[in-house]
Amino acid sequence: MLAGFTVVAVVAGTLVVVFGGGGALCSTREPVLVSVAAAVDVAPVAMEAAARFNETKATTGGRCVLVQVTEQPPATVLRTLIGDRAGVLRERPDGWIADSSAWIRLARKQGASALPAGESVVATSPLVFATRGSLAQRFSVGKTEMNWRMVFPSTVRGRLKPNESEPDVVRVPDPSLAGAGIATVAAARDVVGTGPEADKALTAFVRWAQAGSAPDYRTMLTAVDDRAFWQRPVVIVPEQSVWAHNQRLSPDPVVALHPREGTISLDYPYVVTATDPVVAEASTIFADWLSGAEAQEMVRRAGFRSGDGLQGPISPGPQIPAETPKTRSSVSPEDIDEALRAWSRLAPPTNILVLADTSKHMAEPMKGTTRVGVALEAAKIGLQLFPDSTHMGLWEFAHKVGQIRDYRQWVGLGPINQPETGQLVRRGVLTELTKTINAHPRLESSLYDSILSGFREVSSEFREEMNNTLLVITAGKDDGRGVKLQTLLDRLEGEWDPDRPVQIVVIAFGSGVDRDSLTRITTATNGSLHVAQQPDEIIDVFLAALARRLCHPTCKPAA
Repeated sequence: MLAGFTVVAVVAGTLVVVFGGGGALCSTREPVLVSVAAAVDVAPVAMEAAARFNETKATTGGRCVLVQVTEQPPATVLRTLIGDRAGVLRERPDGWIADSSAWIRLARKQGASALPAGESVVATSPLVFATRGSLAQRFSVGKTEMNWRMVFPSTVRGRLKPNESEPDVVRVPDPSLAGAGIATVAAARDVVGTGPEADKALTAFVRWAQAGSAPDYRTMLTAVDDRAFWQRPVVIVPEQSVWAHNQRLSPDPVVALHPREGTISLDYPYVVTATDPVVAEASTIFADWLSGAEAQEMVRRAGFRSGDGLQGPISPGPQIPAETPKTRSSVSPEDIDEALRAWSRLAPPTNILVLADTSKHMAEPMKGTTRVGVALEAAKIGLQLFPDSTHMGLWEFAHKVGQIRDYRQWVGLGPINQPETGQLVRRGVLTELTKTINAHPRLESSLYDSILSGFREVSSEFREEMNNTLLVITAGKDDGRGVKLQTLLDRLEGEWDPDRPVQIVVIAFGSGVDRDSLTRITTATNGSLHVAQQPDEIIDVFLAALARRLCHPTCKPAA
């Protein structure tokens, strides 16, 4: 009995501390517990606000409301709310403060229909270009203004590399994890517009951004201070994260710069996610309190702007611009949602089998070398476009090149950053092969047979989380040694599965390409045909092929 009284005393003591101590409990009944998941950057002030709210002894139905806030990435919360099984929270939260309303809209579209309408905005923070103060001065002297085109590779902006007065890298938060990344994709799309050339530019941005994206703002700003990787780094983050980073003293603090075309502000919406009516009411009470004067002052003291965006941070410091940033009004919520969809289509890694033509047609002269020489030089350039998350394999094909088969496997499909056998990873093996593979002047082309075999190989090694592609590098001729064109088309149309789509992309080199036949082949799998004359055209070809992910599976035939 004494032990039991001790437990009660400890529990009661805990409750008194939680509710501020000293005063009597508002009810002898147990409190209504509300768990709130908050995005990384807003979580600290949300925790502080919850502690103050708990001291107010707010009630619902005569029971005290007790709020606990935890830091959770928006993507994890979203997966939890829509019922995914992997990468989810152990328990569904009762309230959610995301770093962008885009997450809330996406959750509703993906099945979280129970989320009530009318979420309230807790705070706002405009996106800024952040860099070290010394670099900002250097950019100013060079009359370089921050602008959204800087998120694109320099090749898209008409030069091989940035000049000395520009950032050598502009890092973007991962749009699959952070609201600032989603907004940056929307701004990039807004800058380039629409159409085939715009799609290629956006695709280049995504490939570029993937290589330097980071999971959170803290990591990005820490990288700005690290001088080991880049000479002139700039990152795109919310203004508040610059304020938070500068709470630590630095001889060269990070400064926030506004893009000249106007920026996009992140909102931090609170949405009630509880399914129990009593807990939902308690979560709503906390949401309403966060909109009040006391909570809004706490938000502004933490470096955010007010929920309505009309009041700036309290004591922002000299590194935050005093003027209110111009808004990029052409970017609407619908544009932001579309940007997230574009990223989700362009960003997934690729599972790709490269089918290289080494028949006599590839031994023909072209541009001072041979067709195969141009193709291999192009392949060497193309390899640089694929990140380490890629799965890749390589076959060569010509009639009987594999003794009893019309293809020879050099590298089996698998992770490009891992070895198939031995010590050298696939990327290294593939790079070496671009120097050593030669055409066979006496062997005829078995193009159609090899395409069918390659298509079946990728289909058998299909990976749900990747874009699955058969890339054919060829002179574009078949010598009739295997299946006929119509037979190939019939089998592709019969075996192509819209739920497990494998896309055939053909890059043909030189003149005399059978465009009509190749277009029919690629169209059967929603793929595309590209004819190249120079190795450096490969970048444009790859970007055009990858950009077709934006319209999949309703792309129009392209050649």
